[in-house]
Amino acid sequence: MIFIIQVYGGMLLAAMGRTLLMTLLSLVFAMVIGMIFGLMNVVHNRFFNCIGTIYVDAVRGVPLIVLAYFIYFGMPSAIKGLGIAGFRLNGLQAGTIALSLNCGAYMAEIIRAGIESVDRGQMEAGRSLGLSYSSCMALIVVPQAVRTMIPSIINQFIITLKDTSILSVIGFPELTNVGKTAIGNTLRPLEGWAVVGLMYMIVIVTLSKLAKRVERRVNRGR
Repeated sequence: MIFIIQVYGGMLLAAMGRTLLMTLLSLVFAMVIGMIFGLMNVVHNRFFNCIGTIYVDAVRGVPLIVLAYFIYFGMPSAIKGLGIAGFRLNGLQAGTIALSLNCGAYMAEIIRAGIESVDRGQMEAGRSLGLSYSSCMALIVVPQAVRTMIPSIINQFIITLKDTSILSVIGFPELTNVGKTAIGNTLRPLEGWAVVGLMYMIVIVTLSKLAKRVERRVNRGR
């Protein structure tokens, strides 16, 4: 294990940095996607409800690895079929899109549940003061819902971080992919995967502790 760390420690740390970067980018885009489709699922409009439900069900029904293959290989092929040559997505771009779409579906459900957890009387009180539905949502309901959503958002960040390992199949040099390379070069699978697992564990346990601490603070603040 010490040999792996000495020789490939720098590469593995750089790979962890890329893993965290992709996770963070995906979570930011997923928050936007989740907010859009989460709101679609709570507004009193069947058309928007239907769109939101279709997106969530469709994306959650497709394995992430299939979604990654579709975006990395399928999208360039489709665009080439439209007569646009030379279009190509690199691993970071394709991986971020795939993770964002996947995480966005779960974020939509987190946001929907958070909004629905706010007492309906809050909306009624705002409307009685003359505020529009959108103003009530933006100024009253969503700020209260965010407090209950934060622990779930951190947990989703952890899940997305672990899901980045799947993207090694499209060649993105995240931690699992670089770890595989190091193990192939040293022929030390036990030590190599132990180091990779330990690196994941340190980051994920730290985030899990943070999620629990935030959840306790939120519960105390109610």
